Amino acid sequence: MKRSSGKEKSSAEKSKIAAEAPEELDHEPCPLCHQKTLVLSESESEIPFFGKVFLYSMTCTACKYHKADVEAAEQHEPARYTFEISSEDDMKVRVVKSSEATVKIPHITTITPGPAAQGYVTNIEGILNRVKAQIETLRDTAEDDEDKTKAKNLLKKLIRIKWGQEKQKLIIEDPTGNSAIISDKAQKSKL
Repeated sequence: MKRSSGKEKSSAEKSKIAAEAPEELDHEPCPLCHQKTLVLSESESEIPFFGKVFLYSMTCTACKYHKADVEAAEQHEPARYTFEISSEDDMKVRVVKSSEATVKIPHITTITPGPAAQGYVTNIEGILNRVKAQIETLRDTAEDDEDKTKAKNLLKKLIRIKWGQEKQKLIIEDPTGNSAIISDKAQKSKL
């Protein structure tokens, strides 16, 4: 029997994201309400097959202002990732999205970066849940019956995609190279 040196990691350990405890700075002035109630946070994570990333966030405890971003430690080329969602298992695929990235789900939505754009580390299900929340808001605030019906149909489509009953492409385009879809099924190309 071969003894482990203690330095080797199991495949389960390697597939987890290793994150350090965040460094925090509080009582900073909030850019929105100008009270000294802003908490700045920075942490490092190691994402398998992508590398080390820095996660940044700022949250105001008074007005609830929030901004987050993710930045790769290594310089990456601008890239486009394309992934075909085809099964329920695809919901677990890890996604790194910077605040500069555009997320496209053809025939459903395009999420473009802007001043309020957020960066985050999630999975495909997390992306679809964010889209679902936006469509539910549109459905609930729509004044036109046609818009409400369109939103309801998109919500049904999202459910079929999540259950693996309908195929759908997910595209992430990032000029900074700080985004990725971590899967052998993902196709990476130059932007």
